[in-house]
Amino acid sequence: MMIRNQSRLISTGSYLVRQLCSTSTETVSQRIAAPTPFPTGNEDKLYKRLSALGATGGSVTGALNAYIMEGKTVRKGMLEYCVRSLRKFGRYRHALEVIEWMESRKIHFSYTDFAVYLDLTAKTKGIAAAEKYFNGLSEYAKNRYTYGALLNCYCKELMTERALALFEKMDELKFLGNTVAFINLSTMYLRLGQPEKVRHLVNQMKQRNISLDNLTYIVWMQSYSHLNDIDGVERVFYEMCNECEDKCRWTTYSNLASIYVKAELFEKAELALKKLEEMKPRDRKAYHFLISLYCNTSNLDAVNRVWGILKSTFPPTNMSYLVLLQALAKLNAIDILKQCFEEWESRCSSYDMRLADAIIRAYLQKDMYEEAALIFNNAKKRADASTRFFKSRESFMIYYLRSRQLDLALNEMEAALSEAKQFHWRPKQVTVDTFFRFFEEEKDVDGAEEFCKVLKSLNCLDFSAYSFLIKTYIAAGKLASDMRQRLEDDDIEITDELEDLLVKVCPP
Repeated sequence: MMIRNQSRLISTGSYLVRQLCSTSTETVSQRIAAPTPFPTGNEDKLYKRLSALGATGGSVTGALNAYIMEGKTVRKGMLEYCVRSLRKFGRYRHALEVIEWMESRKIHFSYTDFAVYLDLTAKTKGIAAAEKYFNGLSEYAKNRYTYGALLNCYCKELMTERALALFEKMDELKFLGNTVAFINLSTMYLRLGQPEKVRHLVNQMKQRNISLDNLTYIVWMQSYSHLNDIDGVERVFYEMCNECEDKCRWTTYSNLASIYVKAELFEKAELALKKLEEMKPRDRKAYHFLISLYCNTSNLDAVNRVWGILKSTFPPTNMSYLVLLQALAKLNAIDILKQCFEEWESRCSSYDMRLADAIIRAYLQKDMYEEAALIFNNAKKRADASTRFFKSRESFMIYYLRSRQLDLALNEMEAALSEAKQFHWRPKQVTVDTFFRFFEEEKDVDGAEEFCKVLKSLNCLDFSAYSFLIKTYIAAGKLASDMRQRLEDDDIEITDELEDLLVKVCPP
């Protein structure tokens, strides 16, 4: 089943670029720490106890001390496994607390431990704290790993001047012996919209006889994609194949396919995806990308086929089901979507609200309100106390506004505001825009003003919100003599565009 309907495409190409930028700015962290091995019984038990802190609360220090008080032994290898695993799942604060506990216990740090400490400090406390930590290190600890970790932080935060200055310092210290630093700079340039600078970095690596690895080639291909140069992309790909066929991994073909999708070269994209399938990768993520990318080519049959392969190769995780549900929703395969969600719901060990969010949004887009409400009510019963319901509530808000039921939309907003007292939340821009468009169409100035108060309480009353508010006044034919003062009080810049609106409601 091949449907060439571009409105159904998910932007997996853009998603993959973001993933690549994120992945490669993490490259230092990944290379300085050994791959997470299959845990022993004690390692797994300790990790599960620390991992549970996200839901139960409590401190890492308390959990580790209690573990020891139970007569159990904690070895450095166990702690390193826990740090790697917590970082892998984005639990940076808890990972840092483990390392801080190690430091307080005078556990010997390796070269790489200092770098991991610095990386986690940046993630949890910011760049300034990471720099302070780096500057306080001994000369022994200021090695290529800690320098690389700091460069990684600068590149991730797009701090160009600091990144380039540190890169030069690393060159002086002869710390540029592999691709890591060059990849960090390359992905920084991609995110800055300067893809033309990547070629220079690649040339530098070649001049230094640094062997290009798979990730380097992927980032280089992406740079040509950003320049809309498909011939350049293919030249890099063929160079990679000729240089060493072993460097062509599944990520190479998923990257190539995403580039072709972005360029709307769907047949070439599917050829690349077939090559990926032929590799039979032993990585669940490869099948996630296959599902998403086949969705980009609107190939429902391929999505179903790859799902079958994934299920026969790996036990599907919550993430596997989420990727599938998102693809099926985009392809409007509602019956299969319902079937897959029910399959997951019947066997899941932990209720993942992201999956409920996905099907609720899909149902509401099809005006299947009763089905969406049933799932939402069930989710509220099954989810644990730490679950956030904001995404589903926003889906309902948009549905109610689209069906002109403002009172019900406001009820969902009130429920979200109540939950926001416990969890940080800001409504998505599409939700804010939908509310304001409703008020403008209804010429409801009072409603728009009340909504602005809500946004202000959430610290997200911005330029866009004021633009919508003024348009509502214009639609209602009303003046707002204090509007200029309000803009000044809220530190909103009056652009030419905003001035054109202002003169209609607040003449000078």
